[in-house]
Amino acid sequence: MKAIISDIHSNLEALQAVLEDIKKQPVDEIYCLGDIVGYGPNPRECVDLVMACKMVLLGNHDQGAMFDPEGFNPPAEKAIFWTRSQLESPSDSRQQKEKRWEFLAERPRSHKENGFLFVHGSARNPLNEYVFPEDIYNQRKMERIFALVERSCFQGHTHVPGIFTESLQFHSPDEIDYTFKLDGRKTLCNVGSVGQPRDGDWRACYVLLDNETIRFRRVEYDIDTTVKKIYAVPDLENFLGDRLRDGR
Repeated sequence: MKAIISDIHSNLEALQAVLEDIKKQPVDEIYCLGDIVGYGPNPRECVDLVMACKMVLLGNHDQGAMFDPEGFNPPAEKAIFWTRSQLESPSDSRQQKEKRWEFLAERPRSHKENGFLFVHGSARNPLNEYVFPEDIYNQRKMERIFALVERSCFQGHTHVPGIFTESLQFHSPDEIDYTFKLDGRKTLCNVGSVGQPRDGDWRACYVLLDNETIRFRRVEYDIDTTVKKIYAVPDLENFLGDRLRDGR
C-alpha cells in the first residue's frame, strides 16, 4: 500500500500528524507530489522529514525557492523569499544546507509506474497547471489532459481533494464516502493538501492507494501552534495562518 501526500507547505505540525497516521496503516512506501515548502513556518524541518519518502516530486514552490518565483502573488512571493533565507540559515551547518538544496534540485517533475502517473500539477504541465473541480465544464482542457494518462494520474497543486472521471464528473471525498475503486477507466485523483487544505475542511488530507482502491484520509493536527508560528514571522502574512483555520 502507498500513502500519497502533497502540498505540505512548510506546515510541520500537519506533516508530523500525517506521518503518525500513516504509521498506523499498512503502508509500504510514501510518495510526495511536491510543494514541501512555501507559505508555512518550518521549511527546513519539512524538507528533512520528506527526504525519507520513497518518491518525491518537484512542486512549483519548491522550484520557486531555488530560482526566481514566477506567477506568484505578492504574499506567496514574499513567503518564498523568506523560505529561501531559512534554507540558507547560518544556524545550520554547510553540510545540512547543501543536503537540502541538492535534494530539492534533484526532484523529478513526474513519475510513471505500472500505468500510474504522478505529478504535482497536471499530466499536461506537471509543475504549474491547475486542475480545479469546475474544469469538468472545460471539455477541451480535460480531454487533452486525459489523453496523456494511461490509467490514472495522481496530482496535487489545487489543494482540493477529489476524483475526476473521464466522463467529466468530479467527486469530492465526502460524496464517495472517502473511498473510490478504480475500474479500468481513466481517472485523475487530487490527493489534497497536507499543510494547507482549500476545500473548507481544515484537517490535513492525503490518500492511501491499495491496489485499485483509493482512500482519502483526514487528519487533525495542532493548528494553533502553526498559526502562532506564522503570526510570529513578519515576512509571512497573517492571513496565511487565518486561512488554515477556514480550510481555504
